[in-house]
Amino acid sequence: MLRQFRFGVIAENVLSRRELTRTAQAAEAGGFSTLLIRDHFLPQPFGHQLAPLSSLSYVAAITSTLRVGSMVMANDYRSPVLLAKEAATIDVLSEGRFELGLGTGFLQAEYRQADIPFESPSVRVGRFAEAVQIYKALLSGAPVTYSGEHYRLEGVQNFPQPVQTPRPPILVGAGGKRMLGIAAREADSIGLLSAAITDGLLVEDPTSRLAHAVEKRLHWIKEAAGPRLPDVELGMFMTLLLREDRPTAAEDLIRQRGWRGVTPDQVLAMPSVFIGSPAGTVELMQERRETYGITYYVVGPSAQADVAQLIGSL
Repeated sequence: MLRQFRFGVIAENVLSRRELTRTAQAAEAGGFSTLLIRDHFLPQPFGHQLAPLSSLSYVAAITSTLRVGSMVMANDYRSPVLLAKEAATIDVLSEGRFELGLGTGFLQAEYRQADIPFESPSVRVGRFAEAVQIYKALLSGAPVTYSGEHYRLEGVQNFPQPVQTPRPPILVGAGGKRMLGIAAREADSIGLLSAAITDGLLVEDPTSRLAHAVEKRLHWIKEAAGPRLPDVELGMFMTLLLREDRPTAAEDLIRQRGWRGVTPDQVLAMPSVFIGSPAGTVELMQERRETYGITYYVVGPSAQADVAQLIGSL
């Protein structure tokens, strides 16, 4: 049975109570599943944003059905014990509407600004692999004793207990083979990264968005997930242009993004790019669900109204 689509809006460059209220209430009225906030404190490359946890608590208080989530909390910025308590608290205050998005942390400039050691990808991913197990255990209720290379806990019990059982869902943002393997084995939802990360920098390489590149990542997920694959939600950020002239719109997108080395036809075939009429886009999304299994799409506020046009048909 095919998984239902769901959509999230990420509150980028939403910097006031009024803007956040408007974005959240429009998302709830428009049928969105989730409002999400990133975990970054430098304006580049994602723009300014409010702090995630306190902002998500506010959004939960002014909505009744909209879920709230982090996209994603950088593991190295906080102790898993402390973040698990924050996650459980938001789940209680939202009456079971919180989703915990996690990632390793990757922006070297942020580590430098916060005076956090920026260690090798191998070390950061290894620490993350342990942290995910700790989060799952802490949020499930039992006392946790853990002895790993990076973390040691003895009889730690998280309080309060979350509303959701067995715990709030965990999303892992990942793009590399090792991280996707961890996500496939441990996460409830996987956020497929479409951008390349090199030496602590986000690199806008359009070839990482091409169909064959996404298919390669999906193959890694399937290999690692094994029999639990049907239980894992697959998601990604979505570029949506509701325009009838698809080739011209693809050319415009290439020019606006400054992409090199890709053709309009390749852009139109990117799994994260949807260009066309509303009816054609709905049909394309359904086709790609069959092909790729991706059902959770996230957009920024600028695309929120366009996505709302599609939700009723999906």
